[in-house]
Amino acid sequence: MAENSTHGIRADEPADIGRRVLRLRTEKGLTQRQLAEPAYTAAYVSTLEAGRVRPSENALRHLAERLGTTVEELATGRPPHLATGLRMRLTDARRTLATGAAQDAAEQFRALHDEAAGLALGTERSAALRGLGDCALETGDLVEARDHFAAAEQLLADEPLPRRVPALRGRATAHLLAGELRYACYLLETAVDELNASGMHDPDALLLLYTASIAPYMDMGAHARAAHAAELALALAPKVDDPALVAGMHRGVARTLIAEGRIAEADASLAKAQELYLQLHIRTELAHCHWMRGYVRAQDGDLKGAESELRTARDMLASKRAALFTVQVEVELADVLRRRGKTGEAERLLRPLLSPSALGAERGAVHAGGAHRLLGLIAEERGETETAEEHYCSALSLLERTGAAGDLADLCRLLGDLLRRTGRTEAALDAYRTGLGHRAAPGTTTLGPAPTEPPFRGGAL
Repeated sequence: MAENSTHGIRADEPADIGRRVLRLRTEKGLTQRQLAEPAYTAAYVSTLEAGRVRPSENALRHLAERLGTTVEELATGRPPHLATGLRMRLTDARRTLATGAAQDAAEQFRALHDEAAGLALGTERSAALRGLGDCALETGDLVEARDHFAAAEQLLADEPLPRRVPALRGRATAHLLAGELRYACYLLETAVDELNASGMHDPDALLLLYTASIAPYMDMGAHARAAHAAELALALAPKVDDPALVAGMHRGVARTLIAEGRIAEADASLAKAQELYLQLHIRTELAHCHWMRGYVRAQDGDLKGAESELRTARDMLASKRAALFTVQVEVELADVLRRRGKTGEAERLLRPLLSPSALGAERGAVHAGGAHRLLGLIAEERGETETAEEHYCSALSLLERTGAAGDLADLCRLLGDLLRRTGRTEAALDAYRTGLGHRAAPGTTTLGPAPTEPPFRGGAL
Protein backbone atom coordinates (compact mmCIF):
# COMPACT_ATOMS: atom_id res chain seq x y z
CA MET A 1 0.00 0.00 0.00
CA ALA A 2 1.29 3.47 -0.82
CA GLU A 3 1.41 6.40 1.52
CA ASN A 4 -0.61 9.47 0.56
CA SER A 5 1.80 12.24 1.52
CA THR A 6 -0.77 14.97 2.01
CA HIS A 7 -3.08 13.39 4.54
CA GLY A 8 -0.99 10.50 5.83
CA ILE A 9 -3.65 8.08 4.49
CA ARG A 10 -2.57 4.55 3.65
CA ALA A 11 -4.15 4.52 0.19
CA ASP A 12 -5.12 1.33 -1.62
CA GLU A 13 -3.56 0.20 -4.88
CA PRO A 14 -4.69 2.07 -8.07
CA ALA A 15 -6.83 -0.89 -9.23
CA ASP A 16 -8.79 -0.87 -5.93
CA ILE A 17 -9.33 2.88 -6.11
CA GLY A 18 -10.37 2.60 -9.76
CA ARG A 19 -13.01 -0.05 -8.97
CA ARG A 20 -14.31 2.10 -6.15
CA VAL A 21 -14.63 5.18 -8.40
CA LEU A 22 -16.43 3.11 -11.05
CA ARG A 23 -18.92 1.70 -8.52
CA LEU A 24 -19.69 5.07 -6.92
CA ARG A 25 -19.98 6.80 -10.33
CA THR A 26 -22.41 4.15 -11.53
CA GLU A 27 -24.49 4.45 -8.33
CA LYS A 28 -24.65 8.22 -8.87
CA GLY A 29 -25.67 7.80 -12.54
CA LEU A 30 -22.79 9.98 -13.75
CA THR A 31 -20.92 9.65 -17.04
CA GLN A 32 -17.14 9.73 -17.04
CA ARG A 33 -17.28 13.20 -18.59
CA GLN A 34 -19.70 14.49 -15.92
CA LEU A 35 -17.44 13.15 -13.18
CA ALA A 36 -14.31 14.55 -14.78
CA GLU A 37 -15.32 18.09 -15.73
CA PRO A 38 -14.27 20.80 -15.38
CA ALA A 39 -10.85 19.87 -13.94
CA TYR A 40 -10.19 16.56 -15.76
CA THR A 41 -11.10 14.68 -18.94
CA ALA A 42 -13.26 11.60 -19.50
CA ALA A 43 -10.14 9.82 -20.76
CA TYR A 44 -8.41 10.43 -17.42
CA VAL A 45 -11.35 8.97 -15.51
CA SER A 46 -11.39 5.97 -17.84
CA THR A 47 -7.67 5.38 -17.27
CA LEU A 48 -8.15 5.78 -13.52
CA GLU A 49 -11.11 3.37 -13.38
CA ALA A 50 -9.02 0.81 -15.27
CA GLY A 51 -6.40 1.02 -12.48
CA ARG A 52 -3.64 2.28 -14.76
CA VAL A 53 -2.94 5.52 -12.87
CA ARG A 54 -2.75 6.53 -9.21
CA PRO A 55 -4.88 9.64 -8.62
CA SER A 56 -3.12 12.66 -7.15
CA GLU A 57 -4.34 14.28 -3.96
CA ASN A 58 -6.07 17.00 -5.95
CA ALA A 59 -7.75 14.41 -8.18
CA LEU A 60 -8.96 12.43 -5.16
CA ARG A 61 -10.36 15.59 -3.62
CA HIS A 62 -12.20 16.51 -6.85
CA LEU A 63 -13.59 12.99 -7.33
CA ALA A 64 -14.66 12.63 -3.71
CA GLU A 65 -16.57 15.92 -3.86
CA ARG A 66 -18.38 14.93 -7.08
CA LEU A 67 -19.17 11.44 -5.75
CA GLY A 68 -20.43 12.69 -2.37
CA THR A 69 -17.84 10.89 -0.28
CA THR A 70 -14.55 11.64 1.50
CA VAL A 71 -10.95 11.41 0.30
CA GLU A 72 -10.27 8.76 2.95
CA GLU A 73 -13.19 6.55 1.90
CA LEU A 74 -12.28 6.88 -1.77
CA ALA A 75 -8.60 6.07 -1.13
CA THR A 76 -9.08 3.26 1.42
CA GLY A 77 -12.68 2.10 1.23
CA ARG A 78 -13.12 2.89 4.93
CA PRO A 79 -16.00 5.08 6.03
CA PRO A 80 -14.43 8.00 7.97
CA HIS A 81 -16.65 7.41 11.02
CA LEU A 82 -14.74 4.18 11.77
CA ALA A 83 -11.49 6.03 12.57
CA THR A 84 -13.36 8.77 14.44
CA GLY A 85 -15.19 6.24 16.60
CA LEU A 86 -11.96 4.40 17.33
CA ARG A 87 -10.25 7.61 18.39
CA MET A 88 -13.14 8.40 20.74
CA ARG A 89 -12.78 4.99 22.37
CA LEU A 90 -9.03 5.48 22.67
CA THR A 91 -9.82 8.65 24.64
CA ASP A 92 -12.15 6.61 26.87
CA ALA A 93 -9.35 4.09 27.49
CA ARG A 94 -7.02 6.96 28.42
CA ARG A 95 -9.64 8.15 30.91
CA THR A 96 -9.79 4.66 32.42
CA LEU A 97 -5.99 4.68 32.80
CA ALA A 98 -6.09 8.13 34.39
CA THR A 99 -8.83 7.37 36.91
CA GLY A 100 -8.94 3.58 37.29
CA ALA A 101 -6.71 0.52 37.25
CA ALA A 102 -4.09 -0.04 34.56
CA GLN A 103 -5.24 -3.64 34.00
CA ASP A 104 -8.74 -2.46 33.08
CA ALA A 105 -7.35 0.16 30.70
CA ALA A 106 -5.03 -2.43 29.14
CA GLU A 107 -8.01 -4.60 28.19
CA GLN A 108 -9.56 -1.65 26.38
CA PHE A 109 -6.33 -0.71 24.61
CA ARG A 110 -5.73 -4.34 23.55
CA ALA A 111 -9.18 -4.61 21.95
CA LEU A 112 -8.75 -1.24 20.23
CA HIS A 113 -5.32 -2.25 18.92
CA ASP A 114 -6.75 -5.39 17.35
CA GLU A 115 -9.61 -3.42 15.80
CA ALA A 116 -7.25 -0.76 14.41
CA ALA A 117 -4.99 -3.49 12.99
CA GLY A 118 -7.98 -5.08 11.25
CA LEU A 119 -8.91 -1.74 9.69
CA ALA A 120 -5.27 -0.94 8.77
CA LEU A 121 -5.43 2.27 10.83
CA GLY A 122 -1.74 2.74 11.63
CA THR A 123 -2.02 5.95 13.67
CA GLU A 124 -4.78 4.58 15.90
CA ARG A 125 -2.97 1.27 16.26
CA SER A 126 0.16 3.14 17.39
CA ALA A 127 -1.91 5.12 19.92
CA ALA A 128 -3.31 1.87 21.33
CA LEU A 129 0.20 0.40 21.64
CA ARG A 130 1.35 3.54 23.46
CA GLY A 131 -1.60 3.13 25.82
CA LEU A 132 -0.57 -0.49 26.46
CA GLY A 133 2.98 0.75 27.15
CA ASP A 134 1.72 3.27 29.71
CA CYS A 135 -0.37 0.56 31.38
CA ALA A 136 2.68 -1.71 31.57
CA LEU A 137 4.73 1.09 33.16
CA GLU A 138 2.13 1.42 35.91
CA THR A 139 2.06 -2.31 36.61
CA GLY A 140 5.85 -2.52 36.50
CA ASP A 141 6.12 -4.79 33.43
CA LEU A 142 9.06 -2.84 32.05
CA VAL A 143 10.12 -5.20 29.24
CA GLU A 144 6.54 -5.35 28.00
CA ALA A 145 6.27 -1.55 28.23
CA ARG A 146 9.45 -1.07 26.24
CA ASP A 147 8.29 -3.48 23.54
CA HIS A 148 4.90 -1.76 23.21
CA PHE A 149 6.52 1.68 22.87
CA ALA A 150 9.06 0.37 20.33
CA ALA A 151 6.23 -1.14 18.24
CA ALA A 152 4.30 2.14 18.43
CA GLU A 153 7.39 4.00 17.16
CA GLN A 154 7.89 1.51 14.35
CA LEU A 155 4.34 2.01 13.09
CA LEU A 156 5.09 5.72 12.76
CA ALA A 157 8.55 5.21 11.25
CA ASP A 158 7.61 7.18 8.11
CA GLU A 159 6.04 10.02 10.11
CA PRO A 160 7.87 13.20 11.22
CA LEU A 161 9.80 12.83 14.48
CA PRO A 162 7.37 14.97 16.59
CA ARG A 163 4.68 12.32 15.95
CA ARG A 164 7.01 9.62 17.30
CA VAL A 165 8.22 11.52 20.37
CA PRO A 166 5.49 10.35 22.84
CA ALA A 167 6.33 6.69 22.11
CA LEU A 168 10.06 7.41 22.27
CA ARG A 169 9.62 9.18 25.60
CA GLY A 170 7.72 6.14 26.89
CA ARG A 171 10.53 3.81 25.82
CA ALA A 172 13.10 6.05 27.55
CA THR A 173 11.00 6.00 30.73
CA ALA A 174 10.91 2.18 30.67
CA HIS A 175 14.72 2.10 30.44
CA LEU A 176 14.99 4.69 33.23
CA LEU A 177 12.77 2.66 35.58
CA ALA A 178 14.83 -0.44 34.79
CA GLY A 179 17.92 1.44 35.98
CA GLU A 180 19.38 2.07 32.50
CA LEU A 181 19.91 5.79 33.07
CA ARG A 182 22.57 6.37 30.44
CA TYR A 183 20.55 4.76 27.68
CA ALA A 184 17.46 6.76 28.68
CA CYS A 185 19.54 9.95 28.37
CA TYR A 186 20.91 8.81 25.02
CA LEU A 187 17.43 8.25 23.57
CA LEU A 188 16.13 11.62 24.76
CA GLU A 189 19.20 13.63 23.80
CA THR A 190 19.40 12.04 20.34
CA ALA A 191 15.77 13.00 19.69
CA VAL A 192 16.37 16.58 20.88
CA ASP A 193 19.39 16.87 18.57
CA GLU A 194 17.44 15.49 15.62
CA LEU A 195 14.52 17.85 16.20
CA ASN A 196 16.71 20.93 16.52
CA ALA A 197 19.07 20.01 13.69
CA SER A 198 16.19 19.39 11.28
CA GLY A 199 14.38 22.61 12.13
CA MET A 200 11.35 20.74 13.55
CA HIS A 201 11.06 22.97 16.63
CA ASP A 202 7.79 21.44 17.79
CA PRO A 203 7.02 22.92 21.26
CA ASP A 204 4.99 19.92 22.50
CA ALA A 205 7.64 17.40 21.45
CA LEU A 206 10.53 19.44 22.87
CA LEU A 207 8.71 20.04 26.18
CA LEU A 208 8.07 16.30 26.48
CA LEU A 209 11.73 15.48 25.82
CA TYR A 210 13.26 18.14 28.09
CA THR A 211 10.90 17.25 30.93
CA ALA A 212 11.59 13.52 30.57
CA SER A 213 15.36 14.10 30.65
CA ILE A 214 15.30 15.79 34.07
CA ALA A 215 14.85 12.55 36.07
CA PRO A 216 17.75 10.57 34.54
CA TYR A 217 20.01 13.63 34.70
CA MET A 218 19.23 14.07 38.40
CA ASP A 219 19.71 10.39 39.20
CA MET A 220 23.08 10.44 37.43
CA GLY A 221 24.23 13.51 39.33
CA ALA A 222 24.25 15.69 36.19
CA HIS A 223 22.50 18.50 38.05
CA ALA A 224 23.66 21.27 35.73
CA ARG A 225 22.14 19.51 32.73
CA ALA A 226 18.94 18.84 34.66
CA ALA A 227 18.66 22.52 35.58
CA HIS A 228 19.30 23.57 31.98
CA ALA A 229 16.65 21.15 30.69
CA ALA A 230 14.23 22.59 33.25
CA GLU A 231 15.05 26.13 32.12
CA LEU A 232 14.35 25.24 28.48
CA ALA A 233 11.13 23.46 29.48
CA LEU A 234 9.91 26.54 31.34
CA ALA A 235 10.64 28.68 28.27
CA LEU A 236 8.58 26.29 26.12
CA ALA A 237 5.58 26.05 28.46
CA PRO A 238 3.77 29.23 27.24
CA LYS A 239 3.83 27.81 23.70
CA VAL A 240 2.10 24.55 24.69
CA ASP A 241 -1.67 24.19 24.95
CA ASP A 242 -1.83 20.68 26.48
CA PRO A 243 -2.27 21.13 30.27
CA ALA A 244 -1.05 17.59 30.99
CA LEU A 245 2.28 18.40 29.30
CA VAL A 246 2.59 21.64 31.28
CA ALA A 247 1.77 19.84 34.54
CA GLY A 248 4.45 17.24 33.82
CA MET A 249 6.92 20.03 33.17
CA HIS A 250 6.19 21.68 36.54
CA ARG A 251 6.69 18.33 38.29
CA GLY A 252 10.02 17.78 36.58
CA VAL A 253 11.26 21.33 37.22
CA ALA A 254 10.56 20.87 40.93
CA ARG A 255 13.32 18.25 41.09
CA THR A 256 15.94 20.74 39.90
CA LEU A 257 14.69 23.40 42.33
CA ILE A 258 15.00 20.94 45.23
CA ALA A 259 18.60 20.13 44.22
CA GLU A 260 19.38 23.85 44.30
CA GLY A 261 17.83 24.24 47.76
CA ARG A 262 14.95 26.35 46.44
CA ILE A 263 12.35 24.47 48.48
CA ALA A 264 9.57 27.08 48.45
CA GLU A 265 9.80 27.44 44.66
CA ALA A 266 9.79 23.66 44.24
CA ASP A 267 6.66 23.42 46.36
CA ALA A 268 4.99 26.18 44.31
CA SER A 269 5.87 24.36 41.07
CA LEU A 270 4.37 21.14 42.43
CA ALA A 271 1.23 22.99 43.52
CA LYS A 272 0.74 24.19 39.92
CA ALA A 273 1.15 20.64 38.63
CA GLN A 274 -1.22 19.29 41.27
CA GLU A 275 -3.90 21.82 40.36
CA LEU A 276 -3.70 20.87 36.67
CA TYR A 277 -3.84 17.13 37.39
CA LEU A 278 -6.86 17.66 39.64
CA GLN A 279 -8.64 19.49 36.82
CA LEU A 280 -7.75 16.70 34.41
CA HIS A 281 -8.65 13.90 36.88
CA ILE A 282 -5.29 12.21 36.21
CA ARG A 283 -4.94 10.13 39.35
CA THR A 284 -1.50 8.56 38.79
CA GLU A 285 0.18 11.88 38.01
CA LEU A 286 -1.57 13.49 40.98
CA ALA A 287 -0.13 10.72 43.17
CA HIS A 288 3.32 11.55 41.77
CA CYS A 289 2.82 15.15 42.88
CA HIS A 290 2.06 14.00 46.44
CA TRP A 291 5.15 11.79 46.19
CA MET A 292 7.35 14.69 45.13
CA ARG A 293 5.84 17.00 47.75
CA GLY A 294 6.68 14.38 50.36
CA TYR A 295 10.26 14.50 49.14
CA VAL A 296 10.25 18.32 49.34
CA ARG A 297 8.89 18.20 52.91
CA ALA A 298 11.59 15.69 53.90
CA GLN A 299 14.33 17.87 52.40
CA ASP A 300 12.97 20.82 54.38
CA GLY A 301 12.99 18.84 57.65
CA ASP A 302 9.19 18.56 57.89
CA LEU A 303 9.17 14.78 58.42
CA LYS A 304 5.58 14.62 59.68
CA GLY A 305 4.34 16.46 56.58
CA ALA A 306 6.56 14.26 54.40
CA GLU A 307 5.09 11.10 55.91
CA SER A 308 1.54 12.35 55.29
CA GLU A 309 2.23 13.21 51.62
CA LEU A 310 4.02 9.91 50.94
CA ARG A 311 1.27 7.87 52.56
CA THR A 312 -1.28 9.68 50.38
CA ALA A 313 0.80 8.95 47.27
CA ARG A 314 1.24 5.30 48.26
CA ASP A 315 -2.49 4.81 48.89
CA MET A 316 -3.45 6.47 45.58
CA LEU A 317 -1.00 4.37 43.59
CA ALA A 318 -1.95 1.15 45.38
CA SER A 319 -5.64 1.80 44.64
CA LYS A 320 -4.73 2.01 40.94
CA ARG A 321 -2.65 -1.16 41.25
CA ALA A 322 0.37 0.77 39.98
CA ALA A 323 2.73 -1.84 41.42
CA LEU A 324 6.20 -0.49 40.62
CA PHE A 325 5.44 3.12 41.52
CA THR A 326 3.80 1.96 44.78
CA VAL A 327 6.90 0.11 46.00
CA GLN A 328 9.15 3.00 44.97
CA VAL A 329 7.11 5.36 47.14
CA GLU A 330 7.30 2.83 49.97
CA VAL A 331 11.11 3.03 49.91
CA GLU A 332 10.97 6.80 50.36
CA LEU A 333 8.27 6.47 53.02
CA ALA A 334 10.48 3.97 54.89
CA ASP A 335 13.32 6.51 54.86
CA VAL A 336 11.07 9.13 56.46
CA LEU A 337 9.76 6.61 59.02
CA ARG A 338 13.32 5.67 60.01
CA ARG A 339 14.25 9.32 60.42
CA ARG A 340 11.16 9.78 62.60
CA GLY A 341 12.28 6.93 64.88
CA LYS A 342 9.74 4.42 63.55
CA THR A 343 12.47 1.91 62.71
CA GLY A 344 10.38 -1.23 63.13
CA GLU A 345 7.67 0.02 60.78
CA ALA A 346 10.29 1.10 58.24
CA GLU A 347 11.92 -2.35 58.29
CA ARG A 348 8.57 -4.12 57.93
CA LEU A 349 7.84 -1.95 54.92
CA LEU A 350 11.23 -2.54 53.28
CA ARG A 351 11.78 -6.29 53.55
CA PRO A 352 8.98 -7.39 51.18
CA LEU A 353 10.18 -4.87 48.60
CA LEU A 354 13.37 -6.82 47.89
CA SER A 355 11.58 -9.83 46.40
CA PRO A 356 12.15 -10.20 42.61
CA SER A 357 8.49 -9.37 41.96
CA ALA A 358 8.84 -6.00 43.72
CA LEU A 359 12.27 -4.42 43.12
CA GLY A 360 15.54 -5.64 41.67
CA ALA A 361 18.33 -5.17 39.13
CA GLU A 362 15.93 -5.16 36.17
CA ARG A 363 13.05 -3.47 37.92
CA GLY A 364 13.50 -0.21 39.83
CA ALA A 365 17.22 -0.71 40.46
CA VAL A 366 17.75 2.76 41.97
CA HIS A 367 15.01 2.23 44.55
CA ALA A 368 16.13 -1.37 45.18
CA GLY A 369 19.55 0.05 46.02
CA GLY A 370 17.84 2.61 48.25
CA ALA A 371 16.00 -0.16 50.13
CA HIS A 372 19.26 -2.03 50.80
CA ARG A 373 20.88 1.23 51.92
CA LEU A 374 18.11 1.87 54.45
CA LEU A 375 18.23 -1.70 55.78
CA GLY A 376 21.99 -1.26 56.13
CA LEU A 377 21.49 1.91 58.18
CA ILE A 378 18.93 0.17 60.39
CA ALA A 379 21.31 -2.77 60.91
CA GLU A 380 24.15 -0.37 61.79
CA GLU A 381 21.98 1.39 64.35
CA ARG A 382 21.43 -2.02 66.00
CA GLY A 383 25.14 -2.82 65.95
CA GLU A 384 24.72 -5.57 63.32
CA THR A 385 27.77 -4.58 61.27
CA GLU A 386 27.98 -7.72 59.13
CA THR A 387 24.34 -7.41 58.06
CA ALA A 388 24.84 -3.70 57.38
CA GLU A 389 27.88 -4.41 55.20
CA GLU A 390 25.94 -7.03 53.24
CA HIS A 391 23.15 -4.54 52.52
CA TYR A 392 25.60 -1.78 51.54
CA CYS A 393 27.42 -4.12 49.14
CA SER A 394 24.11 -5.27 47.62
CA ALA A 395 23.12 -1.62 47.14
CA LEU A 396 26.50 -0.83 45.57
CA SER A 397 26.14 -3.70 43.09
CA LEU A 398 22.70 -2.47 42.03
CA LEU A 399 23.61 1.21 41.75
CA GLU A 400 26.88 0.69 39.85
CA ARG A 401 24.83 -0.62 36.90
CA THR A 402 22.69 2.51 36.84
CA GLY A 403 25.26 5.29 37.00
CA ALA A 404 23.32 7.06 39.81
CA ALA A 405 26.33 9.13 40.83
CA GLY A 406 24.96 10.92 43.90
CA ASP A 407 23.52 7.76 45.45
CA LEU A 408 26.73 5.85 44.72
CA ALA A 409 28.90 8.51 46.37
CA ASP A 410 26.72 8.54 49.49
CA LEU A 411 26.74 4.74 49.69
CA CYS A 412 30.52 4.56 49.35
CA ARG A 413 30.80 7.02 52.24
CA LEU A 414 28.54 4.86 54.43
CA LEU A 415 30.45 1.70 53.54
CA GLY A 416 33.80 3.42 54.08
CA ASP A 417 32.75 4.68 57.52
CA LEU A 418 31.59 1.18 58.48
CA LEU A 419 34.83 -0.44 57.30
CA ARG A 420 36.92 2.18 59.10
CA ARG A 421 35.05 1.63 62.37
CA THR A 422 35.67 -2.11 62.12
CA GLY A 423 39.42 -1.59 61.62
CA ARG A 424 39.65 -2.28 57.87
CA THR A 425 41.39 0.95 56.95
CA GLU A 426 42.64 -0.01 53.47
CA ALA A 427 39.22 -1.31 52.43
CA ALA A 428 37.66 1.88 53.79
CA LEU A 429 40.06 4.01 51.73
CA ASP A 430 39.13 2.05 48.62
CA ALA A 431 35.45 2.70 49.29
CA TYR A 432 36.08 6.42 49.80
CA ARG A 433 38.13 6.62 46.58
CA THR A 434 35.32 4.92 44.67
CA GLY A 435 32.85 7.44 46.09
CA LEU A 436 35.08 10.39 45.17
CA GLY A 437 35.34 9.03 41.63
CA HIS A 438 31.57 9.17 41.29
CA ARG A 439 31.39 12.62 42.90
CA ALA A 440 34.31 14.26 41.04
CA ALA A 441 32.51 15.28 37.87
CA PRO A 442 28.82 14.31 38.05
CA GLY A 443 27.54 13.04 34.75
CA THR A 444 30.63 13.86 32.71
CA THR A 445 32.00 10.32 32.72
CA THR A 446 28.79 8.80 31.39
CA LEU A 447 27.24 11.46 29.17
CA GLY A 448 28.46 12.82 25.86
CA PRO A 449 28.19 16.43 24.68
CA ALA A 450 25.05 18.25 25.71
CA PRO A 451 22.28 18.24 23.07
CA THR A 452 21.93 21.26 20.82
CA GLU A 453 19.53 23.99 21.90
CA PRO A 454 16.48 25.15 19.97
CA PRO A 455 16.89 28.62 18.43
CA PHE A 456 14.84 30.41 21.05
CA ARG A 457 15.08 31.68 24.57
CA GLY A 458 11.62 32.64 25.62
CA GLY A 459 10.93 34.11 22.17
CA ALA A 460 8.93 32.76 19.24
CA LEU A 461 9.83 29.43 17.75
